Amino acid sequence: MRLEDQTVVITGAASGIGQATAERCAEEGAHVIVTDIDTEGGQAVAEAIEESGGEATFYELDVTDSEQFHAVVDAVADDDGLDVMINNAGTGHPGGSLEELGDDIRDFVIDINIKGVWNGCHAALPHLKAQGHGAIVNVGSLASILGLPKQSAYSMSKGAVLNMTRAVAAEAGPYGVRANTVCPGFTETSLLEQYLEEQADPEKAREQMIEQYPLKRLAEPEEIADAILFLASEESSFVNGHGLVVDGGFSA
Repeated sequence: MRLEDQTVVITGAASGIGQATAERCAEEGAHVIVTDIDTEGGQAVAEAIEESGGEATFYELDVTDSEQFHAVVDAVADDDGLDVMINNAGTGHPGGSLEELGDDIRDFVIDINIKGVWNGCHAALPHLKAQGHGAIVNVGSLASILGLPKQSAYSMSKGAVLNMTRAVAAEAGPYGVRANTVCPGFTETSLLEQYLEEQADPEKAREQMIEQYPLKRLAEPEEIADAILFLASEESSFVNGHGLVVDGGFSA
């Protein structure tokens, strides 16, 4: 198993890509630390993993709270060690031109998508560097490499995630710690459903979205989880500072 006896912390693991990643990591032998601001959902994911024979522990975590983030990661590292930090928690925002978006939306997106990832790296790196090995996987987006119209705050935040990951990779590499980003295309999650519901004709919007993908479908959370698992495992032992695009050919 690719993550046997390793401890993996995952943020935003109560649903979507985070949940799928938690389940895949557990299947590969990891002790999964499920974290989310959604206590009920996060506990349900951890319990389901345990019931299926895996090992999981839930911690309530608001990724925008640096002090809480450090406390959770320090507790995990002290009790179980720390091998992989997966910064998955993220948010989007209603579509709108840059000048239409208010400061409140901008700041909300920055707090979760940028500061949340920063907090995860900041909390995990001292432990990973001290032991001389480990991996960080940050979840970006197609918006990490493409500017999405009507999504300026989201595009800004996800572009920052990719470039911050490169900086972390350059700094932490000499200590044996790798950092990479997964950049998914549109994925069948509740975040996507929220986006579609904001459109005048959600079903037509979905059809138009699918038409832009050469594979003529959107990603499933498990497919993104497989890419995250690859970057978390030793199968990617010489991959560092990379943005792995998983978009069914959209950006091609």
